[in-house]
Amino acid sequence: MAQKAAKSLAIRNSARLRQTHLITITLHAIFLALSFTLRRSLSLWLYLLLCLPAILIEVYLDILARPTYQPSGDLKRPGEDLDAKGLTEFMWDILYWTWINMIIVVIFGNRAWWAYLVVPGYAIYSVVGAARGVKSMMGGIAGGAGDGDGVQATQSSSKRQSKMEKRGGQKVVYR
Repeated sequence: MAQKAAKSLAIRNSARLRQTHLITITLHAIFLALSFTLRRSLSLWLYLLLCLPAILIEVYLDILARPTYQPSGDLKRPGEDLDAKGLTEFMWDILYWTWINMIIVVIFGNRAWWAYLVVPGYAIYSVVGAARGVKSMMGGIAGGAGDGDGVQATQSSSKRQSKMEKRGGQKVVYR
């Protein structure tokens, strides 16, 4: 019963990597078979250029998540979780989009390679979103020496406060 979570993670990683490799090999075999027989106009240069990042990502995920075992058969390291958020999730998105794009190219031809521009577009969108989040967090730090309430209160006062100040009555003192 020891290391039950590690063993289940190792089994899950092995199954997912096996499934990923089978899908990748199948899609590449179909693409290459069709490009050499029926659809001779498919560009192999674009195929190599645009599928290389997905292949490298798949190799990296394999190295990252492949469980290792000791010679006795005991689990040495279960590998990293393939369902992790962040960069791992982004790499899976690139891999899935490459698969979808290969199918689209087989169906519609070389012009469908333009759909691969979604990947850098999504990367730019993610980076801009993260930068906005960091910028908003830094805005509170770089705001002023005091707390932010005093700055906002001096800029906008209520109607009642402004009437009282005009009459010279109770002046509101901000700290």
